[in-house]
Amino acid sequence: MPHSDETFLITGSFGCIGAWVLRTLVQDGARVVATDLSDDPVRPALVMSEEELAAVEFRQLDVTDRDAVVRMVIDEGVTHVIHLAGLQVPFCRANPTLGAMVNVVGTVNICEAVKEAGDRIRGFSYASSQAVFGVPELYPERPVPDSARLVPDTLYGVYKQANEGTLRVYWEEYGISSVGLRPYIVYGVARDQGMTSDIAKAILAAVAGRPYTLRFDGPVALQLAADTARIFIACARSGHRGAATCNLRNDVVTVQEFVTELRHQFPSADLSWTDNSPLPFPHDMDVSGLRSILGTVPHTPLPQGIADTAAHFGGLLADNRIDLRQLDG
Repeated sequence: MPHSDETFLITGSFGCIGAWVLRTLVQDGARVVATDLSDDPVRPALVMSEEELAAVEFRQLDVTDRDAVVRMVIDEGVTHVIHLAGLQVPFCRANPTLGAMVNVVGTVNICEAVKEAGDRIRGFSYASSQAVFGVPELYPERPVPDSARLVPDTLYGVYKQANEGTLRVYWEEYGISSVGLRPYIVYGVARDQGMTSDIAKAILAAVAGRPYTLRFDGPVALQLAADTARIFIACARSGHRGAATCNLRNDVVTVQEFVTELRHQFPSADLSWTDNSPLPFPHDMDVSGLRSILGTVPHTPLPQGIADTAAHFGGLLADNRIDLRQLDG
């Protein structure tokens, strides 16, 4: 198999992006060590077959435990790392100390493990976030470059900014290369937490014949979860030297345009949005940095992304394998 000499360590593998990363890597033929604090792969089970799940080596791992992280990387013979573990905005707001431990200290511990593993590590990508940026009005230059000023206004964004700085220092002092990615709105099956999951939930509601109101409006940048997973994997395999942090873009649309396309595919869909409630981040992002690393950035156009996601949700609903309570409240 073309990637059978690879061993990928995935942290936060039970999240949405993590689930799609696992699926893609298993289909590629790589060895996959999937770690999470949880021991219940609910989201991976939504996007992977039983045979694919059986090919994954699941391990419980607390990224705040430095020694455990280092042992995992060394003992498993890891060649590539994709670091996705992190607590989201509301969790960091509710418990800043735990948020900093997981999001910041956890990232430092991953860096330490990569350093200890030395030349065995061939690639390292990690999740930063669009939340490192401030409000759109701060960015007159459009599209917004990777190097634009970071002015996060949430603890989550501050923690992600700290991680970008950490990886820069690990490159400058220890020669550890990395590619950090800044997703905005990732949508697809298994996306079920946070305000920006409303895009995925709107598709689920349309398929299920349920009414749904998105909690925001205005322009956004959408990335299909399957594409996002491929981007993380490609960056880890890229051989990039240095500490890059890259914007993501793909489909730049308004929420109204998204709803129009969804209604085109589901004419009876009962969908609405909250007027005058734009998200507080720039949406028009420059991705020349990412293109310089990958050449071609994986991108499924929005109409096809909606259709693929809807078909997947339809299969899960038919098999009674998805909880519609996520559409409430």
